Amino acid sequence: MADTTDTTVATDAGTGGKKPRSVRVVLLALMIAMMLAMLDNMIIGTAMPTIVGELGGLEHLSWVVTSYTLATAASTPLWGKLGDMYGRKGTFMSSIVLFLIGSALSGMAQDMGQLIGFRAIQGLGAGGLMVGVMAIIGDLIPPRERGKYQGMMAGVMALAMIGGPLVGGTITDNWGWRWAFYINLPLGVVALVAVSAVLHLPKKRAQARIDYLGAVLLTVGITAIVLVTTWGGTEYAWSSARIMELIGIGVAALVGFVFWQTRAAEPVLPLHIFRSRNFTLMSVIGFITGFVMFGATLFLPFYQQAVQGASATNSGLLLLPMLGAMLVTSMVAGRVTTNTGRYKVFPVLGSALMIVGLYLLSTMDTGTSRLTSGVFMAVVGLGMGCLMQITMLVAQNSVEMKDMGVASSSATLFRTLGSSFGVAIMGALFNHRVQDVMAERAGALGSKVTEQSAQLDQAGLAKLPEAAREAYQHAVAAGTHSAFLLGAAVAVLALAAAVFVKEVPLKGAGPKPAEDGTAGGPASRTPVAEAV
Repeated sequence: MADTTDTTVATDAGTGGKKPRSVRVVLLALMIAMMLAMLDNMIIGTAMPTIVGELGGLEHLSWVVTSYTLATAASTPLWGKLGDMYGRKGTFMSSIVLFLIGSALSGMAQDMGQLIGFRAIQGLGAGGLMVGVMAIIGDLIPPRERGKYQGMMAGVMALAMIGGPLVGGTITDNWGWRWAFYINLPLGVVALVAVSAVLHLPKKRAQARIDYLGAVLLTVGITAIVLVTTWGGTEYAWSSARIMELIGIGVAALVGFVFWQTRAAEPVLPLHIFRSRNFTLMSVIGFITGFVMFGATLFLPFYQQAVQGASATNSGLLLLPMLGAMLVTSMVAGRVTTNTGRYKVFPVLGSALMIVGLYLLSTMDTGTSRLTSGVFMAVVGLGMGCLMQITMLVAQNSVEMKDMGVASSSATLFRTLGSSFGVAIMGALFNHRVQDVMAERAGALGSKVTEQSAQLDQAGLAKLPEAAREAYQHAVAAGTHSAFLLGAAVAVLALAAAVFVKEVPLKGAGPKPAEDGTAGGPASRTPVAEAV
């Protein structure tokens, strides 16, 4: 039995009326937690030159980000399952505490090795933050109401991407790089206090044991995949023995994981959720959205800096047309979904806009103005805004309440893996194209300039002779053309998947028909019924 607060919160949420203060406070705490998870990498990216200058270890620089990403990806499914088994509130609060411990330790790091290890601890907590936010919304808010709140969370993500570099630069310049980590502590404490005092969810007592073997196999498989996409074409050649070994380990671990999940008493990732057509399709669309979004956020600022002469200091603002459009569209899509209970139009429209926007970006050359590129970015942002949280909403709507955490973590995981693949594959194509064009236009000098890396900063670009600089600008334009053309081709798969989505109208607090392949939709048992 849950206490009366549970029933009150759920009932008010289900009616669509004015939310009680307790729900508003919880939603604010969830937004803070989402901001912590999203803002961290954005802030740290700006602070990294200063960190390396003090701690040294330039050769290990990439691991400061990779350790965080690996830990986040590997822990995401585990947090979701733990929330389903032992209760959402305690699991979510544990992830916040772990994230704050990692933040405090990272701020106190004395060398690069310590920082990498402490960032991994931070990443373990971050995996639970992302999943916990979406799963708690799924518990508190019925599907019909859920769209506008998940749209708000997408807005928080967009704001984090815009503001992160600016906040990171300001903190580093005025307080020092350690405060880029310490700033998480007061925000995290506020979120902890609010969640502890106001969030009331039914407590769970799981009889089954945690699937440790499944967790290990999944962690090994995900780690191998992320390392392949991170190292391939940069640290090691794609055909090198190390990359082949990682591919073999990853494939073996994931095949073993799938085999074991069919036999485990309490699987980490119940395979029956993939019997739902909508859930599977949303996983595909989420993967492609991550592929495109993080590839775009990587190459767009670089193009504007190298070709259009923009300042690196304002790299966050350079993405404002795309992220602003994404923010507005997410809010509108959430509101329309709440008012109508229908959603299929958004995956279809979003995928189509994403294809068009990416194709337009692929047409940019050395003569493209900032206004024109801004319009192209806005088209991509409109498409991603239609997809960002609708994919999570439909994924949650396709499973039973008991699998809400697993559904949320799976959707998050596929998006994370998509981002890893997007950055790696688009990056490899970009680098290859830049080096080829530099060799064609600048001969031996061009090859020498890009032999270490196809990406030059402003200082390196300024040192080049005029002819080499002009060749490099053409090369970057050619590289972005290839990368975004690939993104447009991949986005076609998202459109194909969206067309086959079966629209199961979202309801308020009342029952709804189960979707094909599931035992019953999540709204077949409302949060009130679940609590009582």
